[in-house]
Order: sequence, then structure tokens, then C-alpha cells
Amino acid sequence: MSDAKQMRSAARLYAVQALFQMEAAGQAAPAVQKEFEDYRFGAEVDGDELAEGDVKLFRKIVDDAVNWQAKVDQMTDRALVAKWPIDRIDPTLRALFRAAGAELVEGKAPPKVVITEFVDVAKAFFPEGREPKFVNAVLDHMAREAKPDAFS
Repeated sequence: MSDAKQMRSAARLYAVQALFQMEAAGQAAPAVQKEFEDYRFGAEVDGDELAEGDVKLFRKIVDDAVNWQAKVDQMTDRALVAKWPIDRIDPTLRALFRAAGAELVEGKAPPKVVITEFVDVAKAFFPEGREPKFVNAVLDHMAREAKPDAFS
């Protein structure tokens, strides 16, 4: 994997973590973004070095997730089963759908790239579960709504 691709992948993972932290701790985007950039990107934890993230992509995803949250949450609700609205799903998945949805709505990456990247993020958080398949299905539905021309 190229350094640039690895940095974009890391930015997406960090964006999900940041959005989760913002919701769980009631923190604002600028404070969480600064914390991640200062203390997580490339940091050493228990002898392992965390990946450097693409700061520009990280900031864009977090900012767009905040700015477009209502639209993204509505798209996510339409992709979910009626009995499971977004406020009832796991908060990590909610953060993931918000990050991916923001990139689908406002990002420049092709929808299939966004889906693949965020399915990989789901695998990082849920390595043994069925969540990655669930994420794939929901994001496919969201992508077809956000960028229908990419699927024709």
C-alpha cells in the first residue's frame, strides 16, 4: 500500500474515532481534531507506532460529518431496517456511517472506494462480527442514493 493511500485509510479510521469521541464526550470538532492531530497521528502506543493520517482528509470528513449530519443520518435511516433507526445502532457504527456518509455526500473519492475503505474500518473495530457485511450493505444503499450516476 502506498504511503498516501495508507495515510488516507488512517484518516478515515481516525475520523470514525473522532466522531465517536465527540458524541460520547460531548466535545466539539475543533478540540477533538486538534487532540487527534497532536497526540494520535503517528503516536507510539504500547510500543506500536500509530499510522500518520492525511490531516486534510481527516478534517474534511469530520467537518463534513458535522455539517451534513442531518442529511447523512436521514440517508442512513433509509438504508436501515425500519425497526433500527440510526439512534438505536452501536455508536461506533453510527460514527462510521456519519464519516462514510459525509464522504459520499461531499467527498471526491468514488463511492466504491469509500465503501471498501469503511468496510475495512468496520473490520478493524469488529474483526470477528457480522458488522462489516452490514456496513457494506448500508453503505451501498447510501452510495446509490448520494451518487446515483456512479452506478448507472
